[in-house]
Amino acid sequence: MYVNTYIITIDAANKDRYLALAKVFADVAKDFGALEIFENWEEEIPDGNMTDYRKAVLAMPNEKIVLSWVIWPDRAAADYAHQNMFNDARLSCMDEVLFDGKRMILGGFKPMLAWRKTSFDGPDESIQ
Repeated sequence: MYVNTYIITIDAANKDRYLALAKVFADVAKDFGALEIFENWEEEIPDGNMTDYRKAVLAMPNEKIVLSWVIWPDRAAADYAHQNMFNDARLSCMDEVLFDGKRMILGGFKPMLAWRKTSFDGPDESIQ
């Protein structure tokens, strides 16, 4: 298993536009072998003394933090997807710039510990 993570800022007014773009990205990533994709919208980000999410990405007052991750079967699958998926015509919508890539934090990680409950607690929500 291999995990790619991304932290970006999105103008709060563009939440729906970003979600539409994220859904297209998720469809393409799934076709390239992604096992799991999460897009997470800021709900609570405490201010830190030294650093925090908002400081790390130089977020403006009108921006929200988006924390995303994609789980791949392994690093080779992730590398292959990243080298090829942006050639997919469905991602032409990525031409619409909704975030500043210079402030994006990204990385790839090999999990050290993983645990998953078989289902999420609470009522069914739109988790895609």
